[in-house]
Amino acid sequence: MSSPVAVEVERSASRSQKGAGFALVLLFAINMMNFFDRQLIAVVAEPIRKLWSLSDTQIGWLGTAFILLYALVGLPLGRLSDRWKRPTLLAAGIGLWSLLTAASGMAWSFGSLFAARLGVGVGEASCAPAGNSLIGDFFPTARRSFALSVFMLGLPVGIFCGNYFGGQLAAAYSWRAPFFVACIPGLLLGGLALLIPEPRRGATETSAGASRVYRGSPYLRVLLIPTMSWIIISGALFNFNQYAMNQFMPAFLSRYHGLDLKHANITSAFILGAVGVPGLLLGGWAVDRARKIRWNGRLLVCATALLITTPCIYLALNRPAGDLRIFMALTATGWMLNYVYYSGVYAAVQDVVEPSLRGTAMALYFCAMYVFGGALGPVLTGKLSDFFARRAMHAAGATAITEQIRAAGLHSAMYAIPFCALILVGVLFAASFTVEKDMRALQHWMSESGDAASLPPKSIG
Repeated sequence: MSSPVAVEVERSASRSQKGAGFALVLLFAINMMNFFDRQLIAVVAEPIRKLWSLSDTQIGWLGTAFILLYALVGLPLGRLSDRWKRPTLLAAGIGLWSLLTAASGMAWSFGSLFAARLGVGVGEASCAPAGNSLIGDFFPTARRSFALSVFMLGLPVGIFCGNYFGGQLAAAYSWRAPFFVACIPGLLLGGLALLIPEPRRGATETSAGASRVYRGSPYLRVLLIPTMSWIIISGALFNFNQYAMNQFMPAFLSRYHGLDLKHANITSAFILGAVGVPGLLLGGWAVDRARKIRWNGRLLVCATALLITTPCIYLALNRPAGDLRIFMALTATGWMLNYVYYSGVYAAVQDVVEPSLRGTAMALYFCAMYVFGGALGPVLTGKLSDFFARRAMHAAGATAITEQIRAAGLHSAMYAIPFCALILVGVLFAASFTVEKDMRALQHWMSESGDAASLPPKSIG
């Protein structure tokens, strides 16, 4: 005979499941627009560089602008998503970032565009903590990786659409057009977000203590989990690569491989965006299967996928200028496997953090991921590009940096990406050694009663 707690959990989960499908589809669409808007700066990087005579370092700063506030504002918004109505928080964030995306199209200088992109980050910071927290309460552990993979499909689809359609709009009209167009669907999704039902926190967990609230410092509690420490470090390394690659790939294809604005962005759409769909779906399936076999299965799959990604990107960069087919094949293969990271790591966070702190955990993770990874990736890659370009200019005995020299500088700078990927592999393998102990500790803590909720989970191994 089922216990009263188990019966209540089943009833709550049943109510939650009624809105789960609708919520997941809408969260996917919101995340897609999130990354569509982010990608637009990379799409128009070459036109605005030439229009305002910008360096690659400045182009990197434009890619970094929204990340600065995104990371800092994400912490209080993460706590808010653990306490407030998450659909309302999402709706407010979407409306704000959509309006400021349109404002980006009105920029008249580097400074004004930088300011508009800072504002975009405030709105977009609401998406990940609230979205991940909602999915954790809509979907049980056995289906959670797949649900998170569907949510994260918004990333490659958004990148694909941003490059593919944004590049064609910019080529046909002007660099401002993509920003204006992106505002409209964003505002519509903001209204629809209010229709997402708010599930009970911990609704899909089977432990009696799943809905308990930890009564200490939420930030310290999350940081004291060994697996979370490794995951946070991995996030910084991963996002360094992700944002460096997304920001400079259209420019690299244009300068080094000689493609025009339209075709550079169409190519980027496929090798960076479209490949993410099979990467996330197959990755979600693989990490769920691996989790059934081993406690650390999710993280082992991620580490193995990135271990293959690293040589693929390195060999792609080694191809000579104009050898586009092999470059595309190697990059597409490596980047498809790169997306497996999201399927495994996002689910691993929910495996080691109690339901009442998942929004906070994701906010901490994203803060480090963006401040130390996403923010630095475009800027440092841009600085490296300028450095290698100046060195190439002096080596050639030239007095000015030509477009050919700029191409050589950016090509050299891109090798930072496989180097970071190799370090990332080691960090993920390290996390795989601690995750079982942390998962067992959490399950033990949630099964306790009384004042145990005030104490952090401790090892039971």
